[in-house]
Amino acid sequence: MGEDARPNWDSPVQFLLACVSYAVGLGNVWRFPYLCQMHGGGGFLIPYLLMLFLEGVPLFYMELAVGQKMRLGSIGAWSAINPYLGGVGLASMVASVYICLYYNIINAWSFWYLFNSFQSVLPWSDCPVNSNLTGPLEECQKASSTQYFFFRETLNISTSIEENGGIHTGQALCLLLAWVITYLFIIHGIKSSGKVVYFTATFPYVVLVIYLIRGLTLPGAIHGITYLFTPKMEELANPTAWINAATQIFFSLGLGFGSLIAFSSYNQYNNNFEHQAFTVAIINSGTSIFASIVTFSIYGFKATVNYENCLERTRILLLNSFNLAEDTISMSNVLDWIKNLNATYPEQFAELGNKLEDCDLNDELDTAVEGVGLAFIVYSEAIQNMPLPQLWSVLYFVMLLLIGLGSMLGNMTAISTPLQDFKILSKVSNEVLNGILCLIFLLFGLAFTTPSGNYWFTMFNDYGASFSLLFVVLIEVITVSYLYGIKRFEKDIEDMLGHRPNWYLKIMWMIVSPLLLIALFIFYIVNYIRGGAITYQAWDKELGKTVVTDYPIFGQFFIALLLVSAVSCVPLTALYVYCTNRKRSTSIKESAISAS
Repeated sequence: MGEDARPNWDSPVQFLLACVSYAVGLGNVWRFPYLCQMHGGGGFLIPYLLMLFLEGVPLFYMELAVGQKMRLGSIGAWSAINPYLGGVGLASMVASVYICLYYNIINAWSFWYLFNSFQSVLPWSDCPVNSNLTGPLEECQKASSTQYFFFRETLNISTSIEENGGIHTGQALCLLLAWVITYLFIIHGIKSSGKVVYFTATFPYVVLVIYLIRGLTLPGAIHGITYLFTPKMEELANPTAWINAATQIFFSLGLGFGSLIAFSSYNQYNNNFEHQAFTVAIINSGTSIFASIVTFSIYGFKATVNYENCLERTRILLLNSFNLAEDTISMSNVLDWIKNLNATYPEQFAELGNKLEDCDLNDELDTAVEGVGLAFIVYSEAIQNMPLPQLWSVLYFVMLLLIGLGSMLGNMTAISTPLQDFKILSKVSNEVLNGILCLIFLLFGLAFTTPSGNYWFTMFNDYGASFSLLFVVLIEVITVSYLYGIKRFEKDIEDMLGHRPNWYLKIMWMIVSPLLLIALFIFYIVNYIRGGAITYQAWDKELGKTVVTDYPIFGQFFIALLLVSAVSCVPLTALYVYCTNRKRSTSIKESAISAS
């Protein structure tokens, strides 16, 4: 496609919002708060912010520069730099394909919860009645109403990945709706998605601000906020905290997928991507911290409710066990009464045994939950205890939908852009190409609506892109710094911006970022080797909770296929180009000999 024929963003603001909408994803809402909780609250911000400037900003800048200079998608851009590196772009596209296969099922769950929010009583507030109509279902009682609704009503989950069944009709319809909306968002390429991002990039912040105001007024919110900003500095000596900080920055910014290269390829040649790179990276990290404040205010409320419920159960137990008057023990003095009764009536107190719960607010706050467990279980549990829960539920799941759909725009662009760069597909309209892609992903995505679908979702989420993207971005930064040449890259940037990149960026590209990526890559490999049997969380109906289970042989084989498939694109493409060039040179020599 010629330079003049390539469409452009209507304005730099549109490109900036597209990057924000793509980069600010569900990981900001459900992964970052978990890492803060796991690694000492505010103390985690130190390695996180360091990694932002050592790794995040330089690599983000680099991908925007490559896309804007080459004005091609990932495959075309890296092939233009060196024909043997087309596989780097292909690997990026394969990783994006894996993301598109499963990511929209999260949006389908959000639709499911959103539609169920328009009821007089939220369906996850209470356990369903058993078949004898004598009480709630035993499985739900052992779990909780929110867990039961997610695992059994939403997912209709099986007890293992080997047990399967039919498609969940409700989930399939929600998935269809998610893909129809995705298609409408990208139907005309950046001409339609460029207008959508004004909404998908901004409205989630409106909801977050509303939730922050509401969260701070909830009882116990201060406990969650205090927990978040109380640093445990000993965590700075924990290598895992630094690894997780680097990994979170890497994946949160969406590096390596090809989306950033695709987005920036539609920029004007002299667009100031430098300011945009720093702006998006800071907005992304700022959103993670802001979302954590909202999340921990909700955490504090939920923990306080659970703690007070525990105290109330303990109060009733003590009143009944020691025949005390109703007003003898209150919520404020129940812990004192436990000490007094234990000292006064040790034998009778000992008989309580396991009936007596250990109520501790800090233990409630220490309970770390991430991913779908945070987004669909913890939040829904907190929402059901709020006044007007339907309103807060609708707001929350609309926000999740917009964040999820915003990320899908980037994922789909990472696939459609390099495909349209091929001459054979350059004449195919956006409407047709994007329609075919959405239909294919929808049909494959129906597998995630089956009873074992959530286990396959977890497999794709854990192994589909993480390993391969580290490899891809490592090859990218080494290529730019040493194969293409840092001097040549500097000159390209000067040609676009009017000035060369500063010493900070050059040091990061040539030394610091490659070393960090190599360390992360080695860490992942060592973890896989030392991890032993690969396991997943399977739902146990008898216990009403998930239990650790080994993947079967076919599951382990599929995981290996996911890990290898994208990475192998790099050497296989290089080998193909080498063989093609050698064959061409042989043909030219034979023709020359024949002519002579």
